[in-house]
Amino acid sequence: MSCQPCRIDRSHLAGFNYALVKLSDMPDEMRTECKETVVTAIEKFPDNYEGASKFVKETMDKKFGASWHCVMGEGFGFEITYELKHLMYMFFGGYIAILVFKAL
Repeated sequence: MSCQPCRIDRSHLAGFNYALVKLSDMPDEMRTECKETVVTAIEKFPDNYEGASKFVKETMDKKFGASWHCVMGEGFGFEITYELKHLMYMFFGGYIAILVFKAL
């Protein structure tokens, strides 16, 4: 019996190549801009969540002022304090969760 790393089969998620916003209290224009920024970041850094998060944070800081945060990953929970009308929680690709918010 050999010990091999587990392989996760994500072939059933191939059809989920769009952004799915689960929770947002942003105005429509800001939500659209944020969603497009996240999709661009994930396409630019497909296997690097840290680089994609940094890209989203820096872009949102430039467009909407400082103090934005971005968390990306495949399994996390959160409890945050944020500025009202500045939160978006979404999924991309069926399994990547993205949280973007502006801190107080």
